Amino acid sequence: MEKTESKEIEKTKSSEKGLVVYQVAGQELKLSYQIVRDFLTKGGGNVTDQDLVQFISICKFNQLNPFLNEAYLVKFGSAPAQMIVSKEALMKRAEQCDTYDGIQGGVIVMRGGEQVELEGCFYLEKDTLVGGWAKVYRKDRKYPVVSKVLLGEYDKKQSTWNEKKSTMISKVAKVQALREAFPTQLGAMYSAEERGVQDIDFVDVSNVNRENKDTPIEQQESGSKEETKKIEI
Repeated sequence: MEKTESKEIEKTKSSEKGLVVYQVAGQELKLSYQIVRDFLTKGGGNVTDQDLVQFISICKFNQLNPFLNEAYLVKFGSAPAQMIVSKEALMKRAEQCDTYDGIQGGVIVMRGGEQVELEGCFYLEKDTLVGGWAKVYRKDRKYPVVSKVLLGEYDKKQSTWNEKKSTMISKVAKVQALREAFPTQLGAMYSAEERGVQDIDFVDVSNVNRENKDTPIEQQESGSKEETKKIEI
């Protein structure tokens, strides 16, 4: 009986290691080393405590909610861990800045021997897609921040890129322009499209962090694991 209680205590301590609590959109959010390892790390690799500290710190500082897939860690084998942030999360943070004044973006194509910048992701079949562009406007600057990226530098020939090249390269241009326009608010945050993250399995963790004052953290975690699904990043 004493051994069982001892194991439960050790398990609780492990679950609470590195525990950080912060507010996102008026709701309390809890992250710990174990929660990030079990639910917010993809790729199967073993992340270090240093990776976890950095991830949790950036999430807290930028008020990211990783349980809504705004951010997660990717770790493959012995390769360095990578923190991935969704384009939507970057957009939300930019919109919270008083100086944000809008964004434009689209694709760059070769048409009749000329380079043409199109707004949005639509282009003609006879066009050759070569890149993406974006402009982010700030109220306190005379000129917008401009980003232009080459398709060849980011197209990893994965399924999503094969099916939606224009959408993907447009996203890359937009997140780069947002980060350059707001380096203090968005620095150190990169999207999956920029990192070239491959298709990987993920666990639906939307219910992991629901507040339950009567349930220990480790029980909330074990009770929240759901069926593994497939996502294309």
